[in-house]
Amino acid sequence: MVVLFTGFLIVFVISQRKKLQYHKELHALHEAQQESLTQQNLLLEQRVDERTAELVIQKNELQKSLHELNRAQLQLIQREKMASLGELTSGIAHEIQNPLNFVNNFSEVTRELVAELREDLKNNEPDEAMAVADDIEQNLEKISLHGKRADGIVKGMLEHSRVDTGKKEPTDINKLIAETLRLSYSSFRTKDNTFTASFETMFDEQVGQFPINAQALQRVLLNLFNNAFYALKQKKTHASNDFNPVVSVSTKISDENLLIAITDNGTGIPPNIIQKIFQPFFTTKATGEGTGLGLSLSYDIVKAHEGELRVESVDGDGTTFLIALPLN
Repeated sequence: MVVLFTGFLIVFVISQRKKLQYHKELHALHEAQQESLTQQNLLLEQRVDERTAELVIQKNELQKSLHELNRAQLQLIQREKMASLGELTSGIAHEIQNPLNFVNNFSEVTRELVAELREDLKNNEPDEAMAVADDIEQNLEKISLHGKRADGIVKGMLEHSRVDTGKKEPTDINKLIAETLRLSYSSFRTKDNTFTASFETMFDEQVGQFPINAQALQRVLLNLFNNAFYALKQKKTHASNDFNPVVSVSTKISDENLLIAITDNGTGIPPNIIQKIFQPFFTTKATGEGTGLGLSLSYDIVKAHEGELRVESVDGDGTTFLIALPLN
């Protein structure tokens, strides 16, 4: 009987020790899990703080851009660069309001996501918190995109306000055009190295040295060449494989004018919008690809040279821009 009781007691003690060991291990595992959750929470809070700081920087940059925009508006008013100030102001307000609305909307949504993220962290829900953090990051990318859009508009306006024919000096027009064409093509290919196009140049050697503001005219040429390459790329995206993108440039002395013609066989311009292309902020490009100031700026520069900038286009077949500069 004593032996039986002793054996039972030994078994009981062993069982209790195993239970005690199990509880100790369970407690240690629980503490390890808590430590892991604490580290994850700290990491996520750090990410939240970093993203919030980025958001503050984006908003500050936008405020700075708006300040520069106001300054550019004053310069435009003083120099009376536009025939209708009311139309310009309306265009400015419309263009800057679009990216500003996006920034404000995404900022508000991000603020709500930050509150949701903090709640998830308090509730030890790391998976949900990570998903919210990803949403915050996507919103910040969109805020950055539209902030840059606003910045591009402001820079374009500042460029507009700085237009000045300055001093005209004898310049080799043919050489300037050839160099600008290569510069534009190289710049375009840095954005898309799969794009290729052919050039055709027909330069009148009688042009020789011509008195112009070379820097200003080069800006016009760059705008026209960039638009030509853009139209060619758009058409090549949808055209058959045998489509050969071509940009043709010619110079000619005609009557009392120097004529510069830039032709592409790209998408062309629809008749219903061709009368609007020289208006400030008018663009057919996707958001972020253009501010709509390039052709307006070019028109002003040519006018400042007492010349004319005209356009001829066939929708789907191509476009020709013609610059006419007076010889005298």
